Parts: sequence; structure tokens; C-alpha cells
Amino acid sequence: MDYDIIRVAAVVPRVNVADCSFNAKEIVEQMLYAGNKGAQVVVFPEMSLTAYTCGDLFFQQELLASAETALGEIRKASESVNAIVFVGMPVRGVNAVYNCAVALSRGHILGVVPKTYLPNYKEFYEKRWFASSTSLVQDQVELCGEIVPMGCDLLFRSGDLVIGAEICEDSWTAIPPSSYAALAGANVIVNLSASNEVIGKHGYLCSLVKQQSARCMAAYVYASAGFGESSTDLVFAGNAIVAENGAFLTQSDRFADGPVMTIADVDIERIANDRRITTSFADSMELNRKPYRLVNFTLDSVGACDKLLRPLHRYPFVPADGKLLSERCEEIINIQVSGLARRLSAIGCKSVVMGISGGLDSTLALLVAAMAFDRLKLARTGIVGITMPGFGTTGRTHANAVTLMQALGITIKEISIKGAVERHFSDIGHDPAVQDVVYENSQARERTQILMDYSNKVGGIVVGTGDLSESALGWATYNGDHMSMYGVNAGVPKTLVKYLVKWFADVYFAGNESISPALHDIVDTPISPELIPAKENGEIKQKTEDLVGPYELHDFFLYNMLRHGFSPRKIYWLASRAFEGDYDDATIKKWLKTFMRRFFNQQFKRSCMPDGPKVGSVSLSPRGDWRMPSDAASAQWIKECDEL
Repeated sequence: MDYDIIRVAAVVPRVNVADCSFNAKEIVEQMLYAGNKGAQVVVFPEMSLTAYTCGDLFFQQELLASAETALGEIRKASESVNAIVFVGMPVRGVNAVYNCAVALSRGHILGVVPKTYLPNYKEFYEKRWFASSTSLVQDQVELCGEIVPMGCDLLFRSGDLVIGAEICEDSWTAIPPSSYAALAGANVIVNLSASNEVIGKHGYLCSLVKQQSARCMAAYVYASAGFGESSTDLVFAGNAIVAENGAFLTQSDRFADGPVMTIADVDIERIANDRRITTSFADSMELNRKPYRLVNFTLDSVGACDKLLRPLHRYPFVPADGKLLSERCEEIINIQVSGLARRLSAIGCKSVVMGISGGLDSTLALLVAAMAFDRLKLARTGIVGITMPGFGTTGRTHANAVTLMQALGITIKEISIKGAVERHFSDIGHDPAVQDVVYENSQARERTQILMDYSNKVGGIVVGTGDLSESALGWATYNGDHMSMYGVNAGVPKTLVKYLVKWFADVYFAGNESISPALHDIVDTPISPELIPAKENGEIKQKTEDLVGPYELHDFFLYNMLRHGFSPRKIYWLASRAFEGDYDDATIKKWLKTFMRRFFNQQFKRSCMPDGPKVGSVSLSPRGDWRMPSDAASAQWIKECDEL
């Protein structure tokens, strides 16, 4: 598909033991169905042509011959399918039979990958019937009249898609063959399996699939035998799983009494980006290089799909699962608290100064500071919270700030900036009726001066409140709220700040009638720097998201650009699907262009941002994740936005 999206299917067909004709018909039916759903990689289980539980029938020439005949039927049916298909079957080699994955595409057999690690313990007796790939004395084999490559050194390539195959037990070993295949370039691993069910095994299997997809930085398509296998001593429940770099994209139910199929879209561009930025992956390639043969095949382009069959979260920084979200909130807050506590203990500081506005960011920073002081067994009175009313301060935010500070038991100071800023306007000859950038930034810098000087007065440090999203957009006054001695929110995006404050309200301070209601009201207050006078009715007039755009869009853009290296074109395509029904395409395009322009133009602010803890996979610290020249040109990114 476009955008390096590949649709894959893991299929568990019904089987009859040793009935290859029946099994081929079932495989063809499911293959055609998967193809009609747009699947370009279709994976069936181990020994899906014969069934895995044939036992000593694998010694019978009749079974081996009928399996090859049945393969021919599948080969012919594959002519009309725009996919590469993997089926499992026994293949006769020189003096041995091999447990193999056979790859087919468009009416041709592409290659045969034999199993390397044969389980021969407990309920498994594979060495009784099969030989390992290590015993191969041939690099090709004749199947259905075709001479095709054979070996565990095969990779199948179509454009950017490179597929490696392994079989069941291969993935349970210390160094699975797929590890070497990934280092050789495979970005999709298929596993044809026949793993029986016993208590607790499924959870362990799932962990293996996740871990192997993570270690290989690849997509992992797993199909395991199910209904129809012999139940003489074992039960096969059928598993169809697709994982990508450590996370499940889709997973089937088990114990179905018919065929099972799961389909997912894997993003091989994400995989490529992760591999490029993880330098240890390249080191592993150098140290563990093995030669592989590439088998080329062709997939027709199918264009962009209307519905994306993979998780697409409009809030990529915020877990969708409620339980996980609560756990993440607690973990993030502990990272912030630990960072601040360590900084205070390192410099022997027992006092911090903070500007408290009653907004989301300063609220989170204050709550983190209170926890840090508790952890260090310092009196909270060492936290000096200063409200600095200006021309745009509203009663709602001011009241919430005071309520919160009083409830937390910190030291409260109120210093109005109006007189000092008016004097400053007079000094520089600025007309206060002109509410421009001078009008706004003068207030921000006056507040920062107060915080810095007061921290000197009490022998403390200024704790900054700015967040990751503001850093990305440069939505901070240079040498104003842009500056502090330690920025506890530096790694937290705006969409997550709201959930963290809500976590404090609902969990940490649950039942506290003075703090919890104030926190809920802060969460519900429009985001604003409050630098422009309020409306006549006292409501906030200057709303950040009206000026710079919705933070939920900007955080989506930020995550996909920095975490995955996606282009504006792909980000726009994903956003139009993630926010369908809430933002039209024109609106998404408008704010995407704004994001790109501001992200490049405001790098100079990030180049000298204060220390602050990284909490997630995206960070803008110039000493850590993001090192970008301040004069980098945005022309190419803006051009692509204009062409959307």
C-alpha cells in the first residue's frame, strides 16, 4: 500500500489429518478471502497441508506425494491473488524429509524454508520424522515441476518489504533464526506454528512473540494450528497473532471450531526508522552477519486504504486503556519527582520558587514539587508559590491557584506585575493600548525576573512549568517563561498534562474536598497565558488553541514526526483518519503547516532550554534526543504541506 503500509493476514484453517485435498481447498478458500480483504502477506500454520499430527504417516510416500499435489492446487489458485502466501508442509529432500514453510506468489513457488530447531522432548517427537535445516546438502529442490531455492538463508523481497520465515520451535530457542533474518534486512517475520495448549503456555507464547518482534524491530505474523488436528493426546487451540516492534496489532480468540483469520496493517516505515536511530541494531548487524539469498517477487500497488487495520490513537502520548493510563500517570509523576528531588539533593537546596497561575502546567509542577519535598522530608513551606496578577489574569485562575497553594501548605506570595510593566512600557516608549508581542512578552519577562530574583533572596531555585508541546511550538517567551533552573514538565506533552492533573484529583487526592475540586476546575479551564485583558464578564479572552491550534493535533504531529520520522504527507494522512469527524482535512492541513513552520523557526529556544527529565519516547532536550541547528530550513516540509 501507499505510505509503506503492508496488510498481513494470519490464518488458522480447518484441517483433516492426512487429507491434503481437503486441506488445500480450505487453504485456497481462506487465501482468496484474505486477498479480497487486501492482504498482501498471508500466513498459514505449520504443516497446514497435511496437519501437524500425522505421526508416522509422515513416512508414507502417499502422504508426501499428495501434499505436493495439493500444493499445486494452491499454486494455481494463487495466480489471482496479489499476495505472498506461506503454507506449511513436509518436503522431500536428499535422504530426508523436512518440515517446511513454502512461499508462493502469483502462481509460482518462490522458495522453501526448512525448520532448524526440531523439538524432541515431552510431547514432541519431530526428530523421528524430520531432519533439521542444518543437515541440508542442497540449496534447491524440485516441487510441482519447479526448481526452487531451499534453505533457511532465504529472504523474500518486494520493494521495501523483506520477509523472513521461521517455524514454531525456531522462535523458542536462545537465538531464533528470525534474529539473523532481521539483521539481514527482514522487516516482516512469519512464523508457521503448531503449538499445543497447556495451562499457562499461551501467556508465555504471547510474551515470546512480543519480545521477538521487539528484539528484531520487525513485524511478526504468527499462525498456529487449530481445529481439526488430532486430539489423541494434545489440543491445538489456534492462534493468529500480528505484532509489531513489541506490541500486538491484533490477536485472535482461541478454541474456535472453524477457520480463524486476523488481518492487520504493519508499518514498515516505522520499523525502518526505529532501526536507523537505534545504533546498536547496526552494531548487531556487523557482529552477527550471515549471508542470505534474496528471492524477489512482485506485489501490485493497492493505493491508500480507507480504513487502517491497526491501532491509531489520536492521543499517542496517552494510553487508551484506563488501567494502563493510571499506571503510566503514576510512573511519569515519579520520574518527575525523582528528577527534581535528585537536583535539590545534589545542590543542597531546600527552597524552590514557582510561578503559580492556576493553569494546567504550573499546577502539575507544583504538585510534583510538593511530592518531591515530601520524599526529601522537607517542609512544604520551602516551596514558594508566587501569583503575579497581570492585565489578563482572571478571577477563576487566581482563585484556583490560591486554593491549591493553601491546601498544599506552601508559602504564598502575591506580587502584581502591572505597575512594573507599565513603568517598563514608559521606559521603552510602548503604547499599552497596542496589545502586541511587546505587550505580552514584557509581562512574561517581568514574571520571570521576579521568580529569579526571589529565588536568590531565599537561596532557592526556580522550577519551570513549561511543557513539551510548548517547547515544540516555541510557545514561550524567550528569556521569560522559557527559562528556569529546572523544568519538571519538559518531557510532558500538553495532552498528557491534563490527564496527570486529573490523576492527582481522582487518585492521589481522592476525597480531599479542598484540593480535588480545584484540580478538576483547573482541568476544565481553557488553556491561556492570560496576557490579554479578559472579557467584560471576566471570562478568558486569549485562548491559546484559538491562536496556535489544538494541542491534540499538535501532539499528534509531534509524536509522529519525532518518534517515527514521518513526512508531512504521511502525518496528514494518519491525522485525517485519527481525527475523522472532528477536524476536516483543511483544518488539519492548516495546523500541520503551522506546526512545521513553528517547529523549525523556534528551535533557537530549545537549543538553550533548561535541564528537565525525559519521561517518554519523545524529548526535545538539546542534550538528549533532539539536536537540530537553529537555522535549519523548513522549506521542504512546508512545500509538502502546501502540496497536500
